[in-house]
Amino acid sequence: MIKEYTIHDVCEYINWIYFFHAWGFSAKFATIADIHTCEACYSQWVHSFPQEERAKAKEAIQLFQEAKSILRGMDKTTKASAIFCLLETNADGDDLIIGKQRIPLLRQQMATSDHQPLVCLSDFIRPIQKGVIDHIGVFATTIQNSNLASDENQLLIQTLSDRLAEATAERLHLEVRKELWGYAPDESLSIKELFQGKYQGIRPAIGYPSLPDLSINFILDQLIDMKQIGITLTDNGMMIPHASVSGFMIAHPQAYYFSVGKIDKQQLSDYARRRGFDIETTQKFLLGNIL
Repeated sequence: MIKEYTIHDVCEYINWIYFFHAWGFSAKFATIADIHTCEACYSQWVHSFPQEERAKAKEAIQLFQEAKSILRGMDKTTKASAIFCLLETNADGDDLIIGKQRIPLLRQQMATSDHQPLVCLSDFIRPIQKGVIDHIGVFATTIQNSNLASDENQLLIQTLSDRLAEATAERLHLEVRKELWGYAPDESLSIKELFQGKYQGIRPAIGYPSLPDLSINFILDQLIDMKQIGITLTDNGMMIPHASVSGFMIAHPQAYYFSVGKIDKQQLSDYARRRGFDIETTQKFLLGNIL
């Protein structure tokens, strides 16, 4: 299924914390997005900070106002696209089996402070040995701006586009839970609760802590043909346009986000074998996760 959105459709799902982080602002300055846009409210917000931080707060206001101004004009030049497919799947150890595709995954390596077990995404899918078919969502979203190369605000537009790609995934995931997959039809969460991940299930994205191997994008491309929404892949699995997100949607009510962490040589060798790569190639895709 392919979905097309206007920027107006998805901009309310922008998590401004990550936008401001990209510009060197801590999370507390992202609260400007929650403030009424009158001068009195802005002034009160600035004066809520210590004296030494008020100049930074004023910079945050200016950046936010510039971003909102650009967003208002992006509907004419920019489109948000998403592709989603609900597929039958099962887990086989630390692998997912989707149709004829076997997708190796990595297990969490570091114990957590609350003593939770070391998990793998496959733990949240019914094992093949049980003989019961499970399902998984496969998705990609992208933002394409026809005027980006010629716009003087390229850097700001690119930062906004990155956030809009995530916002599109947030909007799509909401529709998946309530309608397209429909496993949580009565969900009623605020935007803030969505950002806090209070919905049922998870949306692990490729290249993120629980799915660090970008080469998995090649498998996803075979499953959903990301070219249908204008996404192509580089030799190392990165998506073009850069403002794109891909991954899985898992419905298990006990599923949660985690970070794989660092793997040792034995685990690297096992993963390379399951992935069908030599060690050198596997290292290229997992540089940030090797001890």
